[in-house]
Amino acid sequence: MTHVPFTGAAPAVVALLGGQIRAISTGPATVLQHVKAGKLKVLGHWGNGRLSTMPDVPSMKDAGYPAEYAQWSGLFVPAGTPEPVVQRLRAAARAAANDAKVKEVILNAGSPILYQDTPDFERYVQADVKRMADVVKKIGKIE
Repeated sequence: MTHVPFTGAAPAVVALLGGQIRAISTGPATVLQHVKAGKLKVLGHWGNGRLSTMPDVPSMKDAGYPAEYAQWSGLFVPAGTPEPVVQRLRAAARAAANDAKVKEVILNAGSPILYQDTPDFERYVQADVKRMADVVKKIGKIE
């Protein structure tokens, strides 16, 4: 395979639909509508288990490939942000993550939700950074 850089998922999906490229790796939200319309076929996903929006699609691990990757999002603020502001933002993020309508929209877009507050999320990010650094080293992109 040859890596073809795009400026985002949307242009990559357009190129895939138009036949300029043969495959992409992207989050479910960017392709789900095309999968449901029968325009794209999903070969596998990088997570664990099955996705509720695509229950027939195996994870890469289920298909026999030892690969796992998560496209995570987080809320970040500059160092030195006053603690009352940080606490208010954390409370707002927690409320949004637990809101039924927010969950419905995100899940219907094809993405699972895993809310983690600061201590757990910080550990998750650090572990992911280490894991991804190991992957990049393994494929020879950094020493």
